Amino acid sequence: MNKIAEFIKENRRAVGLTQEEFAVRSGLGLRFIRELEQGKETVRMDKVNVALSMFDMEAVPGRKGEK
Repeated sequence: MNKIAEFIKENRRAVGLTQEEFAVRSGLGLRFIRELEQGKETVRMDKVNVALSMFDMEAVPGRKGEK
């Protein structure tokens, strides 16, 4: 699982939301949330940033392997 997938899943659970509740609150589809949390590599980055914005975060460019 990738870092974004782990972050979303852990933080969603920490605030007590199911995948369905998170999808509704973020305005994203349940299928997208499931695929995101499973680490699917072909998800749309604009939607990833919508999900991350729920936790006041965003994905930014960086070199692969950087922490």
